[in-house]
Amino acid sequence: MTRTMIYAHRGASKLAPENTMPAYEIASESGADGLEIDVQLTKDNIPVLIHDENVRRTTNGTGFVHDYTYDEIKRLDAGSWFSSKFSDCSIVTLDYFLRWFKNQSMKLNVELKTNVIEYKNIEQMVYDHLSYHRLLDHTVVSSFNLASVEKITAIDPNVQTAFLTSTRRRHLPKFARTHGASSLHVKYRMLDKTLVKQCHHHRMPLRVYTVNRPSWMTKCFKLGCEGIFTDVPHEAVEFRKLFESKK
Repeated sequence: MTRTMIYAHRGASKLAPENTMPAYEIASESGADGLEIDVQLTKDNIPVLIHDENVRRTTNGTGFVHDYTYDEIKRLDAGSWFSSKFSDCSIVTLDYFLRWFKNQSMKLNVELKTNVIEYKNIEQMVYDHLSYHRLLDHTVVSSFNLASVEKITAIDPNVQTAFLTSTRRRHLPKFARTHGASSLHVKYRMLDKTLVKQCHHHRMPLRVYTVNRPSWMTKCFKLGCEGIFTDVPHEAVEFRKLFESKK
């Protein structure tokens, strides 16, 4: 049976502010197999790590990411909303993160946040960064936006891509494949034996988000999902050990 990989969703985001270096460092220390990051563009076209299109929820700023230059956005406090001990956290560039990540022994999932704002040329920019740091073979590029999946595939058909979705549809793996996706990332409530069987038929890796409860981890492990995205990688790693010990 496939051993399910554990990806830290926005890092160890229950222990540190999401999409910040402490969250990723803690996830690495916990033994996670991979990291998941969200990428958007600043006003001056610098790829940065942040989930929301608006900075309000996870910083002390207001407004949209694309209205800030990087020099402006890096001055925001990206940690105090989580805990005062993270008040020195800032929004980091994709390049900064990759310089750290390439020394780690993990896989990477880069989510392109283009389902609300279609950042011009973000696909090429992210591809170029991954290529420069020689991380293309270690990375899956995912998006809810099928146009972004298609663009990445057009740039390089060998890059691993994933269609992200929370919507059920018939023959979902086949649908994703026709749009250039080589794997499928689905909301945990969508997981069932039929979907797993369809993915196996199409030789399409299936990864599930966001899996925080042991009961859902167990289901993913038993069904042989290729990976899960979790906010609690430290707990998931230990729970997987327990699950495997009982097999």
